[in-house]
Amino acid sequence: MRPRFALSILICSGTIAALALPSSAQDNYEIQVYGYDQVEPHHTMVELHSNFTIDGSKTVQDGMLPTNHAEHETIEITHGFTDWFETGFYIFTSVKNGQGWDWVGDHIRPRFRIPKKWKWPVGLSLSNEVGYQRRKFSTDTWTWEMRPIIDKQSGPWYWSFNPTFDKSLHGATANQGFVFSPNVKFSYDFTKKITGGIEYYGSVGPATDFLPTGQQQHQIFPAIDLNLSPKWEVNFGLGVGVTHSTDHLIAKMILGYRFDF
Repeated sequence: MRPRFALSILICSGTIAALALPSSAQDNYEIQVYGYDQVEPHHTMVELHSNFTIDGSKTVQDGMLPTNHAEHETIEITHGFTDWFETGFYIFTSVKNGQGWDWVGDHIRPRFRIPKKWKWPVGLSLSNEVGYQRRKFSTDTWTWEMRPIIDKQSGPWYWSFNPTFDKSLHGATANQGFVFSPNVKFSYDFTKKITGGIEYYGSVGPATDFLPTGQQQHQIFPAIDLNLSPKWEVNFGLGVGVTHSTDHLIAKMILGYRFDF
């Protein structure tokens, strides 16, 4: 099967399935709205995601440890194989006074995209992330995330929409179906090196039956991207949760570097 034909089937079938089906809530290990761009073939991106919950949950809930004053450090290693396929691997950790440094879990994320040479009017790709998190950090230990990615750069303006669908494979909500977790980013290039914008992260419940508003999760992050060089990725922001079910204040930073191997 030719790569062009195979890719078209994968993206179309994944998008249709996502729209038709009803996952886990937005976590605080990797807070990022994905763009269309991928790691180029024969290159490897190493990223550190650092997220500190300034004001979060303060008691054990459903057997999960509280998030208040927890520092989440995630290592993401992504390798580009072709101009339309990459794979990422995540190592999640959590650090908190009195609890020490804990390994939380690992995920793997293959991602396909429409090649640039097709010259589509928008960037389009599909990410699938599968992995494990320990029970004391998540009520669902094995999960699958399906994330269509649509973005567009128009002069200094940029937007990206990730209509994400999450599915518990093992755990408390394994019978729930798919949960809709939309992520959106709008940004503007103030200079060649500084981009500012707004990122939104949500989780509204099963795709076929949204939760009451108070049980949904909604976070808004004013964020800055520093365009230091093509090899570097720098993003930081301060997020505010606007419902009772969301951690109320989170600081995040992403620091990444592209290696030529």
